[in-house]
Amino acid sequence: MRPYSLAMRASASHRSSQKLGFPLRQGLSPVLCAVALAIVSAHTARAQQMEPRSYSNAPIGLNFVIAAYQYSWGDVLVDPSLPITNANAKVNSVALGYSRFLDFWGESGTIAVVLPYARLSANGDVEGQSQSVDRSGFGDVAMRLAINLYGAPALSAQEFRDYHQDTIVGVSLLVTAPTGQYYPTKLVNIGTNRWSFKPEVGVSKALGSWILEGAFGVTFYTDNDEFAGSNFQGNSVRSQDPLYALQAHATYNFNPRLWGALDWTYYAGGRTSVNGTPNQDFQSNARWGATLAQSLDAHNSIKLYLNAGVYARTGTDFTTVGVAWQYRWGAGLK
Repeated sequence: MRPYSLAMRASASHRSSQKLGFPLRQGLSPVLCAVALAIVSAHTARAQQMEPRSYSNAPIGLNFVIAAYQYSWGDVLVDPSLPITNANAKVNSVALGYSRFLDFWGESGTIAVVLPYARLSANGDVEGQSQSVDRSGFGDVAMRLAINLYGAPALSAQEFRDYHQDTIVGVSLLVTAPTGQYYPTKLVNIGTNRWSFKPEVGVSKALGSWILEGAFGVTFYTDNDEFAGSNFQGNSVRSQDPLYALQAHATYNFNPRLWGALDWTYYAGGRTSVNGTPNQDFQSNARWGATLAQSLDAHNSIKLYLNAGVYARTGTDFTTVGVAWQYRWGAGLK
């Protein structure tokens, strides 16, 4: 379960504004952050996702609809607390999202919602016996509110023509609701049967054609009181400690319509317990990724991305490739 405006040279911005109504210096909408974090409803995958340009600016009233496809393979859906070894999964996911730029007390921000759907095939050894499973269904709905506190004022389309990013500081809250498909007696599910809340703070700095970004967030989880656990009865309570995550991105603007980024994240914590008994699944994992986004015209953009594990202390070692298409309108966009 994402994109925004950048500082570009004045001449390039002027040419873009003359042609399109205001500079299209953003690649894709911030809703892509929610897409990347929610498209796979795994127990821990959300905290591992990376999204460059999550804190940026665009004209107030600009709307985005995004459709995304993602394929993940490896140890992506298996909870480290489960009695499963030699696990492997393949997940095909699609997601539909909507986002809008709003005015928050004179600063810009976004509100977004994303609905994912996934189809997975997994296999592994359960207590020494080889098992396989197929699942398909809707994942947990994700909602994200982001507010830029500094450096990204709320601007009309006309005012935005003269805007150039310097330093932006923002905060966000990502919430996932337990709406996904969940079977209390099954070990592997699409949904998680619990809420999660991820507050985050991010900083974005423009340096010529480069944008350097960093973000720190913590994901908090409610209990899953219908967890199958090792007894397969669905009457256990699974709890999880907060999961701490750092992200870093280096984005290069090739031209006003094309940008690429190298991405990195490290996350730690998230130890689980079942009925009060702690599991040996404390996480200390890192991932890297790459992103490429192209604006096709005034309304359409496309984005390609890849991310993979660098090292994983416990589970969740998987690779993901994906593509997202965005349509934007409003705020005087012509």
